[in-house]
Parts: sequence; structure tokens; C-alpha cells
Amino acid sequence: MSHSTAKITVLPGDYIGPEIMSAGLSVLKAVSEGEFDYQIDEQPFGGAGIDQKGDPLPQQTLESAKASDAVLLAAIGGPKWDNAPKRPEKGLLAIRQELNLFANIRPTAISQAMQKYSPIKQVEPVDFVIVRELTSGIYFGKPREIDDHHAIDTMRYTDEEIRRVAKVAFEMAEKRKQHVTLVDKANVLATSNLWRRIVEDVAADYPTITYDTSYVDAAAMKIISAPEQFDVILTENMFGDILSDESAEITGSLGTIPSMSRGTTGPALYEPIHGSAPDIAGKGIANPLSMINSVALMLRHSFDRPDLADDIADSVDAVIESGNVTPDLGGGSTTDQVTSAIINKIRERRNAYVENDVR
Repeated sequence: MSHSTAKITVLPGDYIGPEIMSAGLSVLKAVSEGEFDYQIDEQPFGGAGIDQKGDPLPQQTLESAKASDAVLLAAIGGPKWDNAPKRPEKGLLAIRQELNLFANIRPTAISQAMQKYSPIKQVEPVDFVIVRELTSGIYFGKPREIDDHHAIDTMRYTDEEIRRVAKVAFEMAEKRKQHVTLVDKANVLATSNLWRRIVEDVAADYPTITYDTSYVDAAAMKIISAPEQFDVILTENMFGDILSDESAEITGSLGTIPSMSRGTTGPALYEPIHGSAPDIAGKGIANPLSMINSVALMLRHSFDRPDLADDIADSVDAVIESGNVTPDLGGGSTTDQVTSAIINKIRERRNAYVENDVR
């Protein structure tokens, strides 16, 4: 096997996880034919890890992920494991820590095809990403305590934690519309003041990037009233958690949005933002688009194949435009029908390229 073969660790997970992963891998296979060599290593993770190995992140799964070029995750968790000694979600926190995935990247785009599903009326095209610090801040800070009369959570950041995630944001902006907005609460929080100081320092290394700041409450309003003004939003863990879900909502469906978590070195992890949807598992109606879009994100960022990512994105848009969508988007199509339609569009595009080349 040549060194140019990409190794992808696949974690299908739980409930609708395996259904949408199957759809994502079918699209990956179709778009890669003759174009991209890869090898899949499927491993148990989350509830499936607990069932098969007694742990949400089995050792062999972690070893596979560490040795891979990218990790593709569907969805984990659900009521079956509510009383497990270690819940499936612990596996997610553990793999982020083990792979040092400190930056979570969530794209928000309202394509022409998705405009009719968006709850906001917008004229300008919307296309921004949120870069959220993922492994520090108030969710991890100590001391953390609670008794009958008081509770303490600690928001803590170091200069290094801020600097490394800021670099990710500025590097992304270089490939996009050259604009970074730091979102914080610097009028109240000491941590936000440290963020401002460090990010301003990082911004000096990227003279071509327009850099500005926004308080989180103002940014939350602008995401609804004028989302077209954003390119890359950089923010700390808790603000990023809230704003990224708000941003997902303006696209019209959580079922279409991919995400990426990355560190400085090692593989990035790609996953849909939605959960494992136990209520529709096994019915064949899960929306495969966020998983398919996660595959496109992986091709674009981990394997530097924007051409293949664009093939997927344009084919997804064409299928949405045609009304061939799952029930969550108001359609009557099954997971398989939507997936097959996307694969057919990819093949049509390929054939059109070939015919043009022959001419």
C-alpha cells in the first residue's frame, strides 16, 4: 500500500449513527473513485464501545484514532446507557483530550438551496465559521464545588491556550474572507481581557486580516440580524457552545451541519452537530446531510481536496433544491433515497467533466 493512502478511523456510534455513517461512506466512495485513495478502520465508540468493550473509548479505538490521518464520527449516546457507570459522552471528552483537539470549528452557511428553511430573512449570502476553544475555560476550571447554599465554577485560561486557538482562527481567515472577530465579555471578565491582549498580539502576525472584537450579547443579536458581516468568529468555550447552536438554528436544520475539532498536530475529528436521535433510529428517515457534509469538510481540511469537497457540496445543494429531502426538512424521502440522489449527482458532474475534456 502506498504512503499516499489516507487512513481514516470511522466511529459509527449509536442509534442513527451507523445509518448516517453508512450514507457518508457511500458518498465518500463515490466522490473518491479514481481520485483519492483511502483505507477505513471502523472501531466501537460511545455506547457501542461500552457494549463491546466495557468502555466508551476502548484502547484499540484510541490507538486507531492516534494512528489515523482523520477521524470520522457519527453520533453517540442515548437512553440505553443512561445508567452506565461511564456514559458514552465521557468517550467524547476523553478522545478530545487524548488527541488534544482544542479548537472546534463549526461552519454556518445558508446556501441558496437552504434559504427557504432559514427562520431569518436575509438578502446577503451567509457564510461564516465559529472557532471555539474546546478544552479549557469554565467547563474545566477548578475549583468547582457545590453545597446547599453556594456553588463555584471557575473560568480559567492561560496565554498559551488562547494563542494556539487564535492561530487556528487567523489561519482559517487567510483561506476565507480575511476577517476575524473575537467575541468576549471584556467589559466584565478578566479572562476576556487576557483574550483581548493575546489575540491582538497574534493578529499582528497576520497583517492582511481585518481584526475586530464584539461583546457576546451584541454578537448573539448580530448573528440573527446581520449574519453576513461575519467571516471567522473566535471565542472561548462557553460562549462558543451557545453561539454555535444559535448559528446552527439560522441555517434551518441541525440535520445539515458538520463540525471539525483539531489540534496543532495529529488527526482532526469530523462529526455532525446533532445527537443520535433514538426516536427515529431504525426507521430509515435520518437526515444524512450533516454526516455527508462532515465528509466534505474532512476532504477539504485534512486531505486538501477542495475539488472533491465542492463536488459533494454542489451535489447536496442540487438534491435539496429538487425537494428530495428527509422528513425533518418537510420531505418524504428516506436516508437511502437522499444518499443515492447525491451519489447520482456526483456521477453526473463527473461525466460532464469527462465529456468536456473529450471535447
